[in-house]
Amino acid sequence: MINRPTYVNKIMAFTDTPFVKILTGIRRSGKSTILKLIIEELKARGINDENIISYHFDSIENQDMTAKEIYALIKAKLSPDKKTYLFLDEIQEVPDWERMVNTLASDYNTDIYITGSNSRMMSSEISTYLTGRYISFNIFTLSFDEYLNFKKEYTNISSPKDELVNYIRLGGFPATHLRQYSDDEVYTIVRDIYNSTIFSDIVKRNELRKIDQLERIVKFAFDNVGKTFSALSISDYLKSEHRKIDNETVYNYLEKLESAYILHRCSRYDIKRKELLKTKEKFYLADTSLRHSVLGYTNTSISAMLENVVYLELIRRGYSVSIAKTLKGEIDFIAMKQSDKIYVQVTREIKSVETEQREYDHLLDIHDNHPKYVLTTDNFAGGNYKGIKTMHIADFLLSTEF
Repeated sequence: MINRPTYVNKIMAFTDTPFVKILTGIRRSGKSTILKLIIEELKARGINDENIISYHFDSIENQDMTAKEIYALIKAKLSPDKKTYLFLDEIQEVPDWERMVNTLASDYNTDIYITGSNSRMMSSEISTYLTGRYISFNIFTLSFDEYLNFKKEYTNISSPKDELVNYIRLGGFPATHLRQYSDDEVYTIVRDIYNSTIFSDIVKRNELRKIDQLERIVKFAFDNVGKTFSALSISDYLKSEHRKIDNETVYNYLEKLESAYILHRCSRYDIKRKELLKTKEKFYLADTSLRHSVLGYTNTSISAMLENVVYLELIRRGYSVSIAKTLKGEIDFIAMKQSDKIYVQVTREIKSVETEQREYDHLLDIHDNHPKYVLTTDNFAGGNYKGIKTMHIADFLLSTEF
């Protein structure tokens, strides 16, 4: 196993507290491995094996067990005089799991860690049974920094700026970077993750019948990453293909894709009015490899995927991210975290004076002292223009300054 200290340290800061630690995120983002890393760390701190209980509910061994059966099984193994550390992987597969976890957390000397891959982990039942008793951690696919660390384990890597191309192309699912795979092998692995997510977390769970409609909406969203669109845009597109669908159905499908963590919604924020707008949102992918595995890799998608990785890096770091609407137009991202705020423009290349002026003018239209960035893949990117910092995207992804 390759360590992911950012997550392990963040989660273990709440070890031995009364909070249930809930790890959520798209399938195969590394949640189960992070649980194993936490178990290893607990053992390194002197916790004995008999005080650690672990179950994986995606396994056929535990399939079809009820919450009461699991509760009885765990209760019989709890330490009578010491704290027991419980690790319940993919717990959303167990109906009524929320009550079971609440009972174990409130009635016994336990420290509980659970994972899940869909929105049931954030459902109303959790709010009902675990109010004020849980902390959630969203586990993403590998950041650029983690990706470089994974690759170092099995190959020599080029400079980060050169390696960014491979990261954009192959994405960051941990399973695809445990050894050297060809592009086709990576996309085969990712397609399997995509198909199992679509079937298990969306089609099967929601008993959907019109799978063809869902697949067309997925392909539209994947093909329009970085572009603002609405349910009406998708509805009109499908009508042009002689497939009738109403806006509400489109919204429902998009919400289900969000619930399975395949898509992330990015709303528009009116800087002047200081309010979120409800029209013309953008959607970004949980990982760039999803687009390439479903639609194929094309050079024309690079700009959108660069924007995608910057968006993911910002939300990994705890920022709330929106599109910034100004009087002159839009800025790719306004990212806010408590009192911190940064503005970011992402462009693949600045080939002309007109492009340069457009990227900087939108940022210059914002009259505050918060950091502003123009990010590009130009190897000579750098410097400061009227307070706006220009950086190579690779340097930004690895930066510790924001």
